[in-house]
Amino acid sequence: MAMFENLSDRLSDSLKKISGKASLSEANIQDTLREVRMALLEADVALPVVKDFIEQVKQRALGQEVNRSLNPGQQFLKIVQAELESVMGEKNETLNLAAQPPAIILMAGLQGAGKTTSVAKLSRYLSEREKKKVMVVSADVYRPAAIEQLKTLAAEVGADFFPSDISQKPVAIVEGAIAAAKKKFVDVLIVDTAGRLHVDNEMMSEIKQVHAAANPVETLFVIDAMIGQDAVNTAKAFNEALPLTGVILTKVDGDARGGAALSVRHITGKPIKFLGVGEKVDALEPFHPERIASRILGMGDVLSLIEDVERKVDKKKAEKLAQKMAKGKGFDLEDLRDQLEQMNNMGGMAGLMDKLPGMGNMSQMMQQQNVTSQFGKMTVIIDSMTPKERRNPDILNGSRKRRITVGSGTTIQDLNRLLKQHKQMGKMMKKMKGKGMQNMMRGLGGMGGGSGGAMGGAMPPLGGLPPGGFPRR
Repeated sequence: MAMFENLSDRLSDSLKKISGKASLSEANIQDTLREVRMALLEADVALPVVKDFIEQVKQRALGQEVNRSLNPGQQFLKIVQAELESVMGEKNETLNLAAQPPAIILMAGLQGAGKTTSVAKLSRYLSEREKKKVMVVSADVYRPAAIEQLKTLAAEVGADFFPSDISQKPVAIVEGAIAAAKKKFVDVLIVDTAGRLHVDNEMMSEIKQVHAAANPVETLFVIDAMIGQDAVNTAKAFNEALPLTGVILTKVDGDARGGAALSVRHITGKPIKFLGVGEKVDALEPFHPERIASRILGMGDVLSLIEDVERKVDKKKAEKLAQKMAKGKGFDLEDLRDQLEQMNNMGGMAGLMDKLPGMGNMSQMMQQQNVTSQFGKMTVIIDSMTPKERRNPDILNGSRKRRITVGSGTTIQDLNRLLKQHKQMGKMMKKMKGKGMQNMMRGLGGMGGGSGGAMGGAMPPLGGLPPGGFPRR
């Protein structure tokens, strides 16, 4: 996740200096807090939030809990972490869907914030993870394209779509959708509303009417994280007009500062419930303040990583590979391609590194080397082979290698590097009984904060990478 990259770097540098100190004085606490303050302001966190945050940390840091602790530096770090969590909301706030079905969710926000996409992502989330039957409807009568977009997305995520058109009144659309949802025994009805480019009175009075007609259990405000401070001001305006119950923060993968995420809760009093982390319809994550605080401070987020693996790793393929290895059959190039694909599903190697304790800068290194595109290159090379060659790489002689590299637009060095990589991974699979990604991440889960022996188990897929990655061409 690109969000918080800069903040994380700045904070971990400042906090490293202080966390090793055996005793803390008011002076070195003040110096560190000055650096933390600058880092937060540069991350576009709202000024009142920064002021309160620094004040809270200062009060606690100068109090008894630090002075009396055996390791004051570490204690200071804990206070910063706890206050970061508190600013963002302390724990994940789930959707409250305990209502007479259909439970209605109303989505509000400015145009371009990603409302319609978020409706689809939320539908997918609710049907997949909460096993709900979902219907969606668009009350955006100003943009025919918005209704069409929702129809397409609904089909993609398997949600019921209630048709509407621009000749109808938004309130009538909502009433029709509620009646249809009751008939079809739908669990959740999600209503997409019209957005404008800025907050205006006409828009506010319309959304109030839609809200009154829908009587939703959840009114979620969708904010684009990229617009930083402005996002928070818009949320404030909406919060005054509507009883918001939570926020969905979108495009967090594009914003390296993260100011909006740290400011929203404090300024509106409303929790962030979800993060939109990419274009795909499954790119919606519940917002866990404690995990995000841990990532900001460079401590990784192993819990989210394990959840990711549980959800995204293809269990059947993992089982098949384990059985194959148990029978003594080797790990071939088709298996390697499967593993690369699964890694890609989880956001590539850089995405994995991002969530591991102390590996944040490793993830940046990987992005610079563009490891994900290198994985792409490896897949293309494997695709250029015949099934026989994939199953038995030992038969690759000079002429076969030439044909493969010409076919994949790569070099002999690239191919040889891939074969070396494959050998190393084969050895690792033997040790792990072939379960691949699942076992690898399980090992990491047991690591906790330190980078123990399991780390060695996680790294071999990259073992063959030269220090500079594949040469760029």
